[in-house]
Amino acid sequence: MINKNLKIKKVIQSTLTAVGMDLEIQEELSGINMSYNFILHYIGYDVIRIKSAIKEVPDAISLEDYIKTFSLHELGHAIDRESLLGSLDRTIEIYKMKQKHSIEEKYHDMSLLSMLIEEHQMNIAFEETAWRNAEKLNRKYGLVDWLTFNFLRNMGLNTYIETYEKDLLLLDDLMNRESGQIA
Repeated sequence: MINKNLKIKKVIQSTLTAVGMDLEIQEELSGINMSYNFILHYIGYDVIRIKSAIKEVPDAISLEDYIKTFSLHELGHAIDRESLLGSLDRTIEIYKMKQKHSIEEKYHDMSLLSMLIEEHQMNIAFEETAWRNAEKLNRKYGLVDWLTFNFLRNMGLNTYIETYEKDLLLLDDLMNRESGQIA
């Protein structure tokens, strides 16, 4: 257990070193395998989630390649830090709305649901940019084979796209119901 925890941190650190980027690494209990905190400029990782997530990928993908790929992805966010910081005011507005309103309110009010859709769109745009940046790093440094990299990129992006599409369907349904009430 301790050896695997140390291995995870060492692989993250070796990936950062290999690409010449110096960021702090913090172990967290967030339920998210790896994340980039753009405000405090560090990479967080959750050992428990990583150990669970690696079971969700084909056996051919090693723990080391999984960690390297997602480390490159988080570094991709770090490269895009200025854009992330530029979104902070709107992100805070959306966060406050989410804290203020119940799930039922958010999904039954068109303006609130539209804010959730906007958040999804922002997240997808940031994710796509981070993956493009990660791809550039991998092209330059050759840390992960492309089959593995592309599989994990698609898997990662799909989690964002699937939730966005579900909420988009709910927004369409809400719009149809409201337009039916008006007619």
